[in-house]
Amino acid sequence: MVGGIWPPDASGAVDPSDREPQYVTLLRDLVSMAPSARDHHPALRCAVGVGIPLLAVLLLGRLDLAVFATFGAFAGIYGRNEPHCRRLATQLRGGGLMLAVVLVAALTARADVGPWGLVLLASAVAGLGTFLAGLFRLRPGGSLFHIFAFAAIASVPAQPPLWQGITTAAATVVIAVILGQAGNLWPRYRTAWLRHIPADRITSRHIASLARESGLYLAAALLAGSLATLLGIGHTYWAMVAATVPLVGQSARARVTRGLQRILGTFAGLVLTALILLPDLEAWQLVLVIAGAQFAAEMFILRQYALAQAFVTPLALVAAELAHPTDATVLLADRAVETLIGAFVGIALVLALHLRQRVSREPV
Repeated sequence: MVGGIWPPDASGAVDPSDREPQYVTLLRDLVSMAPSARDHHPALRCAVGVGIPLLAVLLLGRLDLAVFATFGAFAGIYGRNEPHCRRLATQLRGGGLMLAVVLVAALTARADVGPWGLVLLASAVAGLGTFLAGLFRLRPGGSLFHIFAFAAIASVPAQPPLWQGITTAAATVVIAVILGQAGNLWPRYRTAWLRHIPADRITSRHIASLARESGLYLAAALLAGSLATLLGIGHTYWAMVAATVPLVGQSARARVTRGLQRILGTFAGLVLTALILLPDLEAWQLVLVIAGAQFAAEMFILRQYALAQAFVTPLALVAAELAHPTDATVLLADRAVETLIGAFVGIALVLALHLRQRVSREPV
């Protein structure tokens, strides 16, 4: 940002709104709401996709498998509004990548790599996950979910048998994929079963672009994770996840706005989480809360990121508390501090890169 004006977007054009005072533009971006796009359909699929597996492990008395069920359900977020044939392929790729991350995380937990080893490996997952997500044309892109899944599972000290954890995650992926095809049961929602052929092929330029983006994710995760580890704060991977949030967007303004929305939404979500955790609800009630939070998060994730984060926060924290109960106040405090660290690291990295690009474009 120079002279109160944000840098131009990738096309070099300056949005007319940039002539407004900086604080007006920023406030408008923070609270603006995009129109609905039948969001209740994918939201319901995702809520059911996580609710059924969690109820199953609860009835089996195996809440130690809840974390594996939760991350397996992430396969349902892919192919959100795609036709059924394309959604099937997308969810199989996304679910397969998530299963690979879960497997590596479970093996890492058994290796006892220590806090610094966890930061290094999670950063590597951030880079590789971003590259593969781009190569597989997954949306949402990036590696936020892969960092979260890897570090959360790798941080669990008491691991269930490996085959049980992986089987649970795989079964949850299957449930998510089946739910993704449920619309075929109703002619009104059925789409033509046509094989999707990508409009553009993978080129060396595309690979180079993915490599640069992957490096950016790796650097953001490594910086945030290292800072959080040096400060001795628990759940360092929350800082790593938050650091990758501002990396999404086509302009510096959009990326900074997303980082600020992460902070605002997280703090609103912490208030909601406190109201949920402090009354000491039963496990089945927590499962219903998780499913409801998943529904609400998917309803707003493409429309208003801060509002979505207000529901993502209780979703993440309640899921963690369900699998491994801890002191709720410590959990809330860690989330607040880690989010601030990660978001500011991500924002600083974005601004530094855009400033460098702006300087490089100026004539010598």
